[in-house]
Amino acid sequence: MKISILEWGTVTNGDIPSDIFNRLGEVRCYHNTSASSIINHIGDSEIVLCNKCLITEEIMEQCPNIKYIGLCATGYNNIDIKAASKRGITVCNAGGYSTDAVAQLVFAYILNQCSKVSRYDNIVREGQWIKSDTFSMFPIPTAEIAGKTLGIIGYGNIGKKVADIAEAFRMNVIIATRTKPENCKFKLVSIDEAFSLSDFLTIHCPLTPETKNLVNKSRLSKMKPSAMLINTSRGGVVDEQALSDALNSSSIAAAAVDVLEYEPMREDTPLRNTKNCVITPHMAWSPFETRRRLVHIVYENIAAFLNGKPINKVN
Repeated sequence: MKISILEWGTVTNGDIPSDIFNRLGEVRCYHNTSASSIINHIGDSEIVLCNKCLITEEIMEQCPNIKYIGLCATGYNNIDIKAASKRGITVCNAGGYSTDAVAQLVFAYILNQCSKVSRYDNIVREGQWIKSDTFSMFPIPTAEIAGKTLGIIGYGNIGKKVADIAEAFRMNVIIATRTKPENCKFKLVSIDEAFSLSDFLTIHCPLTPETKNLVNKSRLSKMKPSAMLINTSRGGVVDEQALSDALNSSSIAAAAVDVLEYEPMREDTPLRNTKNCVITPHMAWSPFETRRRLVHIVYENIAAFLNGKPINKVN
């Protein structure tokens, strides 16, 4: 089997080699692949590994040897699933690998918002504590997260992990999800109720036609002025201009996003110069342990496919 790895640079900084895939076939590994290079980089390969490259019906037509598409990610909205199924191409994703890492970043955002760690570090570095006439200084208001309401939209693996951590912090957890979960110990609410009731609202749902711009002007207007919005799912879930307007007008207090509608970030992204908005470069999933786990899952997916018993299929 010939294997084309299209975007190894999105998985490693040089700390995880691609050699493991040599056990499964003849590997062609590319650091990155532009849209215009996808067909050439796939060539006559039967197995394609990608992350964000768009694998369209046209590409499948131009690369007729493709039998398997493996995603180095959980999301698969970059693959034309219908076209793949029509051609008998198996598509497998890597679910569950980033649960702990993404949940960790959610609480890094929440704790920074409440404890103002980065802002206090800045004023100490500016020498303000040296000038203080008291042993302690706290000009920037802080808050406890215990007792605050955390709304979670989406109750998959990551949503559940976030809920469990929030419970340990003694937060009040509410859940909004399309499918009613079994044995859920947390209060279930509608999406609109999650917006209106939450002190912190975190999004953990996939990007689908139904969730596109789920966070919009109307729903943002329902949030408390003191509330914070967090998005570590997909950028398209948020109407970025509406969120920017809400932040700049102080309709809500803060936001933190790890994903944008267009990635890498564009010069004109509405959130770029928005006040009280923390933006990280889609790195929630990037701890070394997380990426190593991802590569293992991707490897096992291919091995299972080659053995005639594919796992983690999405089509």
